[in-house]
Amino acid sequence: MLVPPFDFSHYYTYEELVKFLHQMAESYPHLIKLEVIGQSYAKRDIWLATLTSQDSGLPLEKPGYWIDGNTHAGEVTGSAIVLYIIHHLLTQYKQDPQVTRLLNDYTVYVLPRIAVDGAEKYLTTPYRLRSSIRPYPYSEGREGLYLEDINGDGLILQMRLKDDCGGWKVAPEDPRIMIPREPDEFGGTYYTLLPEGLIRNYDGYNVKLAPTYEGLDFNRNYPAEWVPEGEQKGAGSFPFSEPETRAEAEFWSQHPNINGFMTYHTSGAVILRPYSTEPDDHFPYEDLEIYQLIGEKGTNLTGYECVSVYHDFRDHPTKVTHGAMDDYCYDHFGWFGFTVELWDAPTQAGVKKEHYVKWDDRHPLSDDLKLMQWNDEKLAGKGFIPWQPFQHPQLGEVEIGGWNFKQVWQNAPVEYLPELCEKQCRFAISHALMCPRLAIARTDLTHHGGDIYHLVLQLENQGFLPTYTSEKARKRKSVQPIQVSLSLGEGVSLVSGEKEQEIGHLEGRSNKAFSNVAKGYDYRCTVEWVIKGVSGSEIEVIAKAQRAGTVRKKISF
Repeated sequence: MLVPPFDFSHYYTYEELVKFLHQMAESYPHLIKLEVIGQSYAKRDIWLATLTSQDSGLPLEKPGYWIDGNTHAGEVTGSAIVLYIIHHLLTQYKQDPQVTRLLNDYTVYVLPRIAVDGAEKYLTTPYRLRSSIRPYPYSEGREGLYLEDINGDGLILQMRLKDDCGGWKVAPEDPRIMIPREPDEFGGTYYTLLPEGLIRNYDGYNVKLAPTYEGLDFNRNYPAEWVPEGEQKGAGSFPFSEPETRAEAEFWSQHPNINGFMTYHTSGAVILRPYSTEPDDHFPYEDLEIYQLIGEKGTNLTGYECVSVYHDFRDHPTKVTHGAMDDYCYDHFGWFGFTVELWDAPTQAGVKKEHYVKWDDRHPLSDDLKLMQWNDEKLAGKGFIPWQPFQHPQLGEVEIGGWNFKQVWQNAPVEYLPELCEKQCRFAISHALMCPRLAIARTDLTHHGGDIYHLVLQLENQGFLPTYTSEKARKRKSVQPIQVSLSLGEGVSLVSGEKEQEIGHLEGRSNKAFSNVAKGYDYRCTVEWVIKGVSGSEIEVIAKAQRAGTVRKKISF
């Protein structure tokens, strides 16, 4: 059944997202299955889609791959990418060879939106929040300035107030741009910059920023090097304390076929890999090489550099990020996966950042001028709201203006979505196709006279990764060895060999990616039996690799 082209015109609300999923399920019932894996804090269903051809086997009996988006409420570009991937895989099945192979031979688990409550508030009100609508770390709002759309334009921007002690001034090159006042500068017109909002319990003198009312951060709520709120803002009460992250964890525990993942965030235009808390020498050397190789593939397909969070994506040498999803999934399961920070307004405007995070704190005026030029020429000026005078009920005369943070800075303007989605989809497909895949290479049944037969089974791993996925998974013993069993028909008995046995693991091609040293058929192995049975009897061989799939073959004498 044909479905309409993907709608790039806007970001989907929860109702639209659920409707989209059900439309796809109705149109492609043989390729997609929907389920609710839990409920959010506000009791919204958390929907997950399982994508695979049901004609080619059960989902759990194929190598698995995980995709999610919108962990953070305001990062709705992530859910757009995920929904596009669903649309692309379903509509291109039997059209695109890579997509067809993926859905025939693998299972893709897709969670379009984790922060279902927070994203809904973000999309339908002027407010911004991190992940959940649950009040945290305080049950009630605290004193100080809190964000509010005080002029009723549907946006929460910035306020600038004239102040002799202010640290900012108007750039002479463009009056919209605010630049830092020089350390030794006096005698000009200076400003204090504040978020647009109101002050709770204002005493007429002091202005401080109120603590975030909805400060939970799902991406600080995973067990990897988790620390409490005093050390890591947004951490939650304990690992997996939130129903949203706990629903993920329970699903993962019930689906041991997963090998890798992609989780979509904004912004930065960069592909991030673990660790957040440790330098690269914390990796098994083999895994670091594979991470770098897959990252290079991602760079070639998306244009995004792949970097370590610890080395290249933190703003202070003594601070690290605790409790991140990507760290947990690699360190606990041994999955190879990436956090993709989608979109970046400065990069799109032609700004070359020397550092992904520190640029936000300090950068040259020339970068701001490039951004304004891009806003004027490419966005028809809609990205920056000019400063307008406003009589603040508490602070008096102020001006309100600044970047339209939600629609330009935190998320991609919708006209940029098609190219963004297409590139990211290609990387996700490529990465998923690197999973291990068990196959039967040969079965040889030799008659030795009478009712005696010799059966040789040769198994092979056709995937790039080994059947144990990674060295980390091997060390953690996260993956069971391949299990081979023999089902004997009526009148058939086993003379020698084991009816059920474990045969270890098979390598893939990954251990040959950095060396031309011959390694033999380490991606193949044989299992043998001597069987007694009469002509016309039947046996079945079943081989199960937890993360590389299950294969079966019936053999007649």
